[in-house]
Amino acid sequence: MRKLILRILQYWAQKKLLRHPEIKIHSTAKVNFRAVRYRAGSRFEVGDGSIVEGSLVAERAGASIVIGRNTSIGNSLIASATQIEIGDDVFISWGCTIFDHDSHALGWKHRQQDIGGHDEKDWTHVAIEPVQIGNKSWIGINAIILKGVQVGEGAVVAAGSVVTKRVPPWTIVAGNPAKAIREIPLEER
Repeated sequence: MRKLILRILQYWAQKKLLRHPEIKIHSTAKVNFRAVRYRAGSRFEVGDGSIVEGSLVAERAGASIVIGRNTSIGNSLIASATQIEIGDDVFISWGCTIFDHDSHALGWKHRQQDIGGHDEKDWTHVAIEPVQIGNKSWIGINAIILKGVQVGEGAVVAAGSVVTKRVPPWTIVAGNPAKAIREIPLEER
């Protein structure tokens, strides 16, 4: 009975979301539609053969999350205020967090408006920069990718890492903050 109820909820969430022209989910993609938070004018795209078990969140109108083909995203959080692009053939493990913003202003003067019954969040003083995750990369369990980061093609982010800077292609990074620990040899690419 529980499975039937979950299927019905998934069906209605999918039907509600797909009526928006800015949402393009390929027919072969599998998405947890109940975990998608859409705002007017936001853009979500999920490519052929991709699986998204986690949450996709548009933090404000106009936010964009684009996921390529054959990409697998475990129960993770991807929250965009501007733009997050994830390439083809990418693995994002469970428990990962990807943000293209700082969530709140650093100074209390501006941050205090984020608390309480305010109708709409003021993003004016919040740092925001797009995130890009290249094709064939792998983001390990519980990794965090922060605003402005570019993860190069074929790069590996080790479990539990906090990525604050660009990751070169075919490089393994680890730690907090994440640092390069080695290049992936040509024969392993």
